[in-house]
Amino acid sequence: MRQGNSGQTWCIIRLRLMKNVGPAVGLGLMALAGNQALAQAGAPAASAQKPIRTQADGGWLNYPNSPKAPKGAPNVILVLTDDVGFGATSTFGGPIPTPYFDMLAKKGLKYTQFHTTSMCSPTRASLLTGRNHHAVGAGSISNVSVDEPGYTSVIPDSAATLGRVLRDNGYDTAWFGKNHNTPDWELGPMGPFKHWPSGMGFNYFYGFNAAGTDQVNPPILENHIGIRRDPTDPNYFFERDMADRMLAWMSAQHGSNPDKPFFAYYAPGAMHGPQQAPKEWIEKFKGKFDMGWDAIRPEILARQKKLGVVPSNTKMAPALPDVPEWSSLSADQKKLYARLMEVAAAQLAYTDYQFGRIIERLKETGQFDNTLIIFIQGDNGAALHNMRGSNNIYSQFAGIEPTDEDLMKDYDRLGSENVLSNYPVGWGYATNTPFPWGKTVASKLGGLRDGMVISWPKGIADKGGIRHQFSHVIDIAPTIYQAIGITPPEMVDGVKQQPIDGIALNYTFDDGKAPSRRREQYFEMLGSRAYYKDGWLAGTDVRWKPWGANKTDPYKAGWQLYNLNSDYSQIVDVAAKYPEKLTELKADFDKAAAKYNVYPLSADFFARIDSKFRPSAIDQTLERVYYASDIRYPAVAFPELTPNWRVNAKIGVKGADSGPILNQGGQSSGYAFSIEKGVPVFTYNPSGRVQERRIVRGSAPLTPGEHDVTVRFAPADKGFTLIMEVDGKVTETASVDRVIRILAGEAMVGRPALDDRTGPRLCDCDIGQVTISTTPTP
Repeated sequence: MRQGNSGQTWCIIRLRLMKNVGPAVGLGLMALAGNQALAQAGAPAASAQKPIRTQADGGWLNYPNSPKAPKGAPNVILVLTDDVGFGATSTFGGPIPTPYFDMLAKKGLKYTQFHTTSMCSPTRASLLTGRNHHAVGAGSISNVSVDEPGYTSVIPDSAATLGRVLRDNGYDTAWFGKNHNTPDWELGPMGPFKHWPSGMGFNYFYGFNAAGTDQVNPPILENHIGIRRDPTDPNYFFERDMADRMLAWMSAQHGSNPDKPFFAYYAPGAMHGPQQAPKEWIEKFKGKFDMGWDAIRPEILARQKKLGVVPSNTKMAPALPDVPEWSSLSADQKKLYARLMEVAAAQLAYTDYQFGRIIERLKETGQFDNTLIIFIQGDNGAALHNMRGSNNIYSQFAGIEPTDEDLMKDYDRLGSENVLSNYPVGWGYATNTPFPWGKTVASKLGGLRDGMVISWPKGIADKGGIRHQFSHVIDIAPTIYQAIGITPPEMVDGVKQQPIDGIALNYTFDDGKAPSRRREQYFEMLGSRAYYKDGWLAGTDVRWKPWGANKTDPYKAGWQLYNLNSDYSQIVDVAAKYPEKLTELKADFDKAAAKYNVYPLSADFFARIDSKFRPSAIDQTLERVYYASDIRYPAVAFPELTPNWRVNAKIGVKGADSGPILNQGGQSSGYAFSIEKGVPVFTYNPSGRVQERRIVRGSAPLTPGEHDVTVRFAPADKGFTLIMEVDGKVTETASVDRVIRILAGEAMVGRPALDDRTGPRLCDCDIGQVTISTTPTP
């Protein structure tokens, strides 16, 4: 041991001693060593100036104590799948095997009259807050918000979410999967993050901010940061990745805070388009749907009656208009449409399997019995988007519908990363059996009713019971609060809270025959509306088709009346027989509409997408300058393609360089600006189809040195011209019928598109400023 420096001597002694002592003793030795070293150096010891403070003096003990959950409070897992019809799963008589959903039903309770809002963002807002969707600004999906109190897409501070309330009551909180409750203009990489999961009380988020996602190449977010899935994993699917992440989080939570309960919100993308699944799972369903949608509906209804999830006298809702009879289809059409359903079924079955891994972990760790699992199978009824199905769910926003021939070319690739497919309307309707219509139709049970299971072995004695009480998604939050034993706060961050609109379902846990406590409920979506009261349902007629644009005036819609006590599947209109009852329920709707900010009504979904009055994430009139980085920009927070769009990139070339300069979207819809062996290349690919794809290139490889490369659209006599310029000289042009903006797909500067896993990760060239403008050049 060296003696020349007392500080070094004590440092060595301190390190050696700390190997064999506890942390408290070690900290004491460190303080002693520091004081003696100072004394030997001629400085007064710290202890001579002020005694070392003990824990009893204050300090950390004066910090606010962490909130504690009530003793014995259960873990809570809230599951919400996407676009799943009432009659899709085996649990509710459907053709898609969901063994873990079945198992939860056998361990808990099955709810047969549970209702959503008929569309995703509104249902999710109600689920998270316990309030009616218009009351929290979620009258429609966030992408079509308008400046009216019921439709802003901004969940107010006066409606604290489940995540916030449970976190403030001693829970660890996390959110996995879909988030569709953040306003479009807050989705950029700089936020603000107040309405992201982290701002809604969730300490961890792993998922995506969108209506749906590519399951193979998703735009993943971890908390606020965009990350790229492992490009070397040939078997990657987001549903598996999401389950992996939840298992990892559960492990960390259980290991770090075994004395704290957790709340996890688990929101898979299934069965929202694109419908994708591992090939081996798709093959499990080969031939299972060859009978067609007409034949499968009575099979589903028969199983539903046998299971007791519908009354024995339930009748089938009539076929939808325009949906062809299966027998009228050609052999190729039957083959194609059956395959699309095989893909959809595989997606949901695969999702069930992945969630099953979470259930098995709970059992392994001894947590299953005291975990309250509320599993809602669908945020609305099954979607009725594409009459013949689709091989690219984004092309419909450009007014492009694939033909059967287009779809058949992709037959062997359906369900893969190369095809963003969706099944035909006929299959969606079949999985809504026995109810009429589907997603977005708030006046019909096919859009509103979904299967739900609640499992809590420690808290529910009637294992495998069936509950027929009328319930709504707003009832879930108060059910969770009551199960935990907490009261929703009256104030949060100094803001008075709105009343909870939901009615807790805990009364049904022990008494399957208890009368429904929810006796009334209003419904509205895109002008379609209804009112339920004591078994009666008044609703507007359906004068549009969900697979097309709705240009109708909702104020001119007629009303119908149904007695669901005797007409379970909403088939017989008795308005003419009971006009007074219809008048009563219409008046009740108007009262609720006034209370919850339902008016004014608007039916035109596509017009609302293009609302000029909605805030923008960025000012599209300003020139923007970017540099190469790993930052991702969602479409709503990046300069959009316009007839005057222009990009200029300053690049330094060393030789035959290759790599990405600017990308937005991917193979299904987007554009790519790159350099290939020294040649600048711009590919405009708005629909994923060769018909709309245009490519312009430089005339030769760039010489070593600095260069300016510009790509722009310019109005022409007919349509537009796509132009590339290198160092001020036009190198190639291409005619474009119309400029189609990219509605989905993230932008990256100096990095490849998310679905490009084979090209170079970075550009060999040096990328300087990348400047984008969307206004006419002076």
